[in-house]
Amino acid sequence: MTNEALMSLQHSESVVATMAATIFAGLVQKSELATVSEDVIIGKSVAIAIKMAQQVEKLVKSDGEWLKKEPI
Repeated sequence: MTNEALMSLQHSESVVATMAATIFAGLVQKSELATVSEDVIIGKSVAIAIKMAQQVEKLVKSDGEWLKKEPI
């Protein structure tokens, strides 16, 4: 029997997870896995991705945040 993890990520969570995966790949290429725990690299990747997403949230406004919606 396989170990399955079922989850339902919101869109923003999925975006941050994708960012973290990209960052993780870069950190793994840079680091020697023998000297750094995989969990440490994952934690650092997620922390960087969250920090990046928060900076984007502060600096970039999407259409839905500043355009007035017309009544239907």
